[in-house]
Amino acid sequence: MSGFASAEVEAAWNSVSRRIDALVALVASRGADELNWRPPAPEANSLYVLATHTIANARQGLLAVLCRHDDDRDRDAEFLAAGDSGQPLERYWHALRSEIRDSLAALPAARLDETHLHPRQGELTGRETLLLVATHAAEHLGQAELTRDLLTASRGGDGG
Repeated sequence: MSGFASAEVEAAWNSVSRRIDALVALVASRGADELNWRPPAPEANSLYVLATHTIANARQGLLAVLCRHDDDRDRDAEFLAAGDSGQPLERYWHALRSEIRDSLAALPAARLDETHLHPRQGELTGRETLLLVATHAAEHLGQAELTRDLLTASRGGDGG
């Protein structure tokens, strides 16, 4: 089980980390104009916002809620985020990824049965928290892939 106390935690972490790795790879080499471009739709988000928000959500759900670390998240600020390069997000994720993995590896399996207070979702079990973070990461990776395709199409590319 690679050092995890629970196969469930390991599987959830693998799902979350693969999706955020893919999201970070999608933004890592882009310049400011691509990172900050928003599709012409109400409340659509840029690639930079999607990456910033998804990483912050994983940190909050996995470290703060499930592993009981401090939480200083400013969710509203995530939707205003902009950047000149994806490299700072890539560096931040690389460091945070290790911290989350190590914290989850030390998480007692019994924590999955416990109820945790999520700041927006209310009371969730540890399992529900894992599922929430995993589905959230998958959802926003899909949105980022679509945003990338719309960006490409807006510039005369084929979107693929």
